[in-house]
Amino acid sequence: MWILIIVGGGIVVVLLGPVSISGFGDLDWFILSVIKAVIAILLVIVWILILSKLKNMIFRKEIES
Repeated sequence: MWILIIVGGGIVVVLLGPVSISGFGDLDWFILSVIKAVIAILLVIVWILILSKLKNMIFRKEIES
C-alpha cells in the first residue's frame, strides 16, 4: 500500500506538476486543471483496483491455509 502511495505521489508531482498548455487564452489554467484532475481521479481508481486485487489475494491465501 505504501509503495502505491509513494509511486502515485511521485507520478503526480514529477509528471503532472510541470505540465503546461497554451493556445486557449484565458482558459489555459482552467483546462489544465481539469486535465490534471481527471488524471488524478483515474490514478486513484487504478490504485483502488490494485489494492482490491491485493486484498483478495491475501484473504484467499489466508482461507486456503
